Amino acid sequence: MTEYNLSNEELQSMKERVCVANLKLRDSNLVVLTWGNASEINRDAGIIVIKPSGVPYDTMSPEQMVVTDLDGNVIGENSLKPSSDLDTHVYLYKHFENVNAIVHTHSTYAVMWAQSRRDIPAYGTTHADTFYGSIPVTRQLTKEEVEKEYELVTGKVIVERFENDNIDPIAVPGVLTVGHGPFTWGNTPDKAVENSIVLDEVAHMALMTEFLNPNKDEIPQYLLDKHYFRKHGANAYYGQ
Repeated sequence: MTEYNLSNEELQSMKERVCVANLKLRDSNLVVLTWGNASEINRDAGIIVIKPSGVPYDTMSPEQMVVTDLDGNVIGENSLKPSSDLDTHVYLYKHFENVNAIVHTHSTYAVMWAQSRRDIPAYGTTHADTFYGSIPVTRQLTKEEVEKEYELVTGKVIVERFENDNIDPIAVPGVLTVGHGPFTWGNTPDKAVENSIVLDEVAHMALMTEFLNPNKDEIPQYLLDKHYFRKHGANAYYGQ
């Protein structure tokens, strides 16, 4: 066992999963330069592994992934600095207890909606396969919030939106932070990345749907139910 209350092999596997997730963001064209991050939590071991801040994807390796405790304190004297969005990840992990991995990007189409301060409506079944309803956008942060605890408050306004509107973060595994960009999550880093891919795709589809038909209604509830619950829940039957 190590100081992380985790075997060296288990810790290395965790770092590898987080590194692979970050690289997949680049390979999926969801990030450019260093605009994104992925993390994973192990609640039993009491650690979070997250991408280091500002490290180019071309040189990124599992050994560079940063380990913190559940309050975001870095473990290890020779560690790189963690992602600047760490405090957002920590806050979400503390309030979304069934979430095990989080991804943040500045993907183009999702950011368009975030900058427009609009939820992404559920216009079709592609959206409904992953998100059970509109993808919400947060409120605008105040000047004081930005200056004092920007990353922490970013997490707070995400949770605020979900709690105020009684949105289940498992049924809607993503959000738009106003003027900023999307966060998604899932059971694993790979699933959180998949949800980011889907979010940006449906953001693009919704944009073009409104371009082609500005008066388009959202998908009927019965069709939303059908497509979401055939892939999720006790009676799901999609896939092997």
